[in-house]
Amino acid sequence: MSLDVFLVQVFNGLSLFTVLALMAVGLAIVFGLMGVINMAHGELMALGAYMTYLTAGVFQRFLPSLMGAYFLVGIVVAFVVTAAVGFVLERVMIRRLYHRPLDTMLATWGLSLVLQQVYRQVFGPIDVSVPTVTWLKGAWNITPNIALPLSRIFILFLTFAVALAVFLFLFRSRWGLRIRSVMQNRPMAGAAGIDTERVDAVTFAVGCGLAGIAGSALTMLASTGPVTGQQYIVDTFVVVVFGGIESLLGTFLSAFSIGQLQSMFELLLSGSMAKATILMLVIVALYFRPQGLFALKVRR
Repeated sequence: MSLDVFLVQVFNGLSLFTVLALMAVGLAIVFGLMGVINMAHGELMALGAYMTYLTAGVFQRFLPSLMGAYFLVGIVVAFVVTAAVGFVLERVMIRRLYHRPLDTMLATWGLSLVLQQVYRQVFGPIDVSVPTVTWLKGAWNITPNIALPLSRIFILFLTFAVALAVFLFLFRSRWGLRIRSVMQNRPMAGAAGIDTERVDAVTFAVGCGLAGIAGSALTMLASTGPVTGQQYIVDTFVVVVFGGIESLLGTFLSAFSIGQLQSMFELLLSGSMAKATILMLVIVALYFRPQGLFALKVRR
């Protein structure tokens, strides 16, 4: 394997890492911190992608001179809309299913099917794509044989910016303190005056909003269709469990490891065999370390 091919595969692994990390950090909050198995997380990612698509359409029709800014606006719109949908879902459905993981899994799986059909009715069964903004067109030519797309480089920086924002939110804000207090000891947090039901709603909304950002980023890498979310949901759960359900750092390290392994395996094997090989390695790793490879403490 030449050095150029190796570097290209490393960058392809980083591109996969960005989508997995953005998806997994939202799922880690919902699944890891709240214990909710949200099978509709992928459809919420697709919702974020569709919101970015609609934002691009609005800018093309009414603000063509500002098309260079539509993607940044689309990221914000995707987060706000998916967070709002997540807030409503928690208030209407999820809060009635806490401590019932199988019921939650079945209910959210049914919700995912409903959302897929809604996307087919509203946006059509054919995949849609968004235009690349002018400042993200082109590539960074490292060597004569290696050109890294600017859009993928931007999404890489977006991933680290989201990671920093999540860290500051959870560990440097009052809301983050409330969330961690409720997740560690709900009765004591309630006795201290924290509105635990409101904290649950906000936590679920933030996790869903992060899925929306992942969907917005995905529009720069691939087209979006009604079943786009199903292509990533299993990989996302694998990332969260492999990294350690209660470890956000482990989630990012897991996404990076799986992204790089899949990129390298796809060079030697077919895409399906690469996924199967990674899944086997994850199963073996979890057999010896069931709390997750990067978790600092055992799951409760």
